[in-house]
Amino acid sequence: MIGAGIFALTGQVAELAREWFPLAFLVAAIVVGFSAYSYIKMANAYPSAGGIAMFLEKAYGRGTITAACALLMYLSMVINESLVARTFATYALQLFDVGSKTWLVPVLGVSVLFFAFLVNILGNKFIQTFSFFMAFIKIGGLALLAMGGLYASGLSFESISVQPQDSTFTGFLGAVALGILAYKGFTTITNSGGEIQEPHKNVGRAIMISIAICIAVYLLVAFAVGGNLTIDQIVQSKDYALAEAARPAFGQSGLWITVGFAIVATVSGVIASVFAVSRMLAMLTDMKLVPHSHFGMPGDVQKHTLVYTIVFAMMLTVFFDLGRIASLGAIFYIVMDMVIHWGVLKHLRKEVQANAFILVTAIFLDAVVLGALLWIKAQSDMMVIYAAIVGMIAVFAGERWFLNGKNNS
Repeated sequence: MIGAGIFALTGQVAELAREWFPLAFLVAAIVVGFSAYSYIKMANAYPSAGGIAMFLEKAYGRGTITAACALLMYLSMVINESLVARTFATYALQLFDVGSKTWLVPVLGVSVLFFAFLVNILGNKFIQTFSFFMAFIKIGGLALLAMGGLYASGLSFESISVQPQDSTFTGFLGAVALGILAYKGFTTITNSGGEIQEPHKNVGRAIMISIAICIAVYLLVAFAVGGNLTIDQIVQSKDYALAEAARPAFGQSGLWITVGFAIVATVSGVIASVFAVSRMLAMLTDMKLVPHSHFGMPGDVQKHTLVYTIVFAMMLTVFFDLGRIASLGAIFYIVMDMVIHWGVLKHLRKEVQANAFILVTAIFLDAVVLGALLWIKAQSDMMVIYAAIVGMIAVFAGERWFLNGKNNS
């Protein structure tokens, strides 16, 4: 979960929420807390490696809604991988002072995705060990950097303790929508139900503990950045805000350390994400919910879905910038999230013993932040809206056509 979420999105969130960007991360955590309720209830009742795909099937059966929404989740996760890849590139290039608008950004982004592909080929055991150690390094490193930044700022929060002058309530809600991306990695935990001990309890525990750790780390980092940079400086360096905040706090050595932790976080994040996402697509393939072709490649289905995932993420890394990638991923994810909540409320509430009020609240909060994000993008970048509409139409229409053809045959 801790990867591009805090390294890339701090500046993106600050651009919309201005001086209240730490609060945006906190409100995003509250929204995610309500969202996590459905996943915890479903994971406790139906733990499996299928995760979200299995949850959708339980709620809607093996039809277009299940297939299309599972595919939207897949797409949002692949989009997040490209966000992580470009974040890796923008931070790595800070060591050479070449800026974030160079052609080297997509080149380095594609390179880290290729590295993630090679690591995933090595197998599950290596990924588990690698991710375990990298998680401790990046969490501990970020916490130390944040506390050092707070100390260096003299615990001064002048830049984030005033009424925002250039932000609106809609802008703040749009920032919350992007902030949700910093936590949404918890959904991949639901794919662990087939492997972990006592899955009926431990999947839900893992989700809650992970969100709690992220809240603590993100708020520490947000206050440290806000204590060392003005809002305009954060926005100006929005693709590498944490590295920029390290300069006044620690000097050049702090910049190197921050970039080092960013590289560790993003590389480990993309490796873990590629592992989970390719497994999810393989599960959808086994469930006969998506078309599949070997294209002459050797190996099993999961090796093929790994290739598809990496190639798609590489294409997004080359053609989209960080802001557009983050917005598109947020739109796809929130739409899918609302469908999950509705499915639990409508079809499975009594079966999984879920509280209707919490489910309705989760749907309402998702709708509010999604509406705000769409309003902002409609005014500033219609390309994101067009891409989201075309993408969702293609997914739903394509799945309807594929499933109808399969049923007829």
